[in-house]
Amino acid sequence: MLTLTKRKPPNPDVAVTLTLALTAEERTRSRHRFETEDGKVVFLRLPRGTVLRDSDILQDETNNNVIRITAKPESVLTVFAQTPLLLMRAAYHLGNRHVPVEITPSYLRLSTDPVLRTMLEQLGLEIKEEILPFQPELGAYGQHHHAH
Repeated sequence: MLTLTKRKPPNPDVAVTLTLALTAEERTRSRHRFETEDGKVVFLRLPRGTVLRDSDILQDETNNNVIRITAKPESVLTVFAQTPLLLMRAAYHLGNRHVPVEITPSYLRLSTDPVLRTMLEQLGLEIKEEILPFQPELGAYGQHHHAH
């Protein structure tokens, strides 16, 4: 079993031992056991609150193994609007519900949820169900920490 303890910045030139595909929710787990597609067991033991991003590099405690994290395709709703204002309104309503959202200038993306889909359709947005990597915003404080 590999125990991954160090996070390095993305670097496409680094030779990796293996790749670990994780969903957006799985990338928020800093201490967890995962299994790779070929059956290898990997244990994350990262600082609490660590949120992994697509292409992050992790190193094991012996420094002998280097793992690349990839965003695993998952069921998502991609939201399009006729106007930028309508897209901003949708982002506001999703944020008001503390929903993880991927934000771009031309669309919003969130995990599949029938209730949220109905709400967005009622606001006049176009929704497309897809299976794609999901990269939600980390939040204003970087990694899901709230100021008190």
